[in-house]
Amino acid sequence: MHNVLNQIEPGIRELVTDFIEAGCPCPSKQSVIQRRQGYINSTVLAGASPQMHQEYQDNLNGIKVKIFKPTSEEKLALTIYFHGGCFISGGFATHEQQLRQLAKLSNTIVICIQYRLAPQHHYPAAHDDAYNAAIFIREHANKYGGDPKKITFVGDSAGAHLALITSLRLKRDTDWLPQKQILIYPMLDALGSSKSYAENGQHFVITRSMLLSGFEMYLAGTNINSQHPEISPLQRDDFLGLPPTYIITAEFDPLRDEGEQLYKKLLASGVEAYCERYLGVIHGFFQLSAVSQSAVRCIENIAKQIVR
Repeated sequence: MHNVLNQIEPGIRELVTDFIEAGCPCPSKQSVIQRRQGYINSTVLAGASPQMHQEYQDNLNGIKVKIFKPTSEEKLALTIYFHGGCFISGGFATHEQQLRQLAKLSNTIVICIQYRLAPQHHYPAAHDDAYNAAIFIREHANKYGGDPKKITFVGDSAGAHLALITSLRLKRDTDWLPQKQILIYPMLDALGSSKSYAENGQHFVITRSMLLSGFEMYLAGTNINSQHPEISPLQRDDFLGLPPTYIITAEFDPLRDEGEQLYKKLLASGVEAYCERYLGVIHGFFQLSAVSQSAVRCIENIAKQIVR
């Protein structure tokens, strides 16, 4: 393990070392309240964020969203953001720093969707909220000063999953799609069957059990199994027609391989796709700008992809 630790970025290496020395305490053994608070507590590692021209919440037919508008300009492009948190945690409070940074760097209006969380709500609550909110945001783009013809989806982890499924639903049921989608270490396999789940599932803070417990709580009490096409979308073959897709993976992430498998499936389906693996980092690194230069570079690169 010592040799592996030396391959991790210094700021993140300290987090991983502390986690290992503590006995690799898996968050799946905590209560949901503790897990949610732990996620909020981790935002001290997110770094500074810029001031917005406007920052406020809205309610779209019962779904909360938060708007981050960097300037007073009108007809700005829109970035719809789907936050991570294993389907059980996360929201505005856990992602504000990154959302402000993305808004400022891309000069787009970033709108984050607060979808319903497990275990209080089960499938398809989060999927339906993500899909319905995306439609509402497009319909109300002018209200926010945005351009409904210029929409990008961005999501991390469970949020990247929801961004992908929202695009697939839109492709099936509507006549519009986002211009592009950016998926940051997406959760795509509720069985955790990849090699990276085995290699990276214990020692790198975000564990195999933590990730899979989110799926389990989200599916509890339903008749949906873990291989349902909206739960484990790597089982699907209906990707043709999706917008250009940029996938980000992390070297020491249990989800690394499934993000890269999706990239290959998209290419094989004729979708314009790109994939970048960040070395020396773990799942969640995108939210660690205070200790990770890779996180800073990742946010900058995502902003560049949005405005390409």
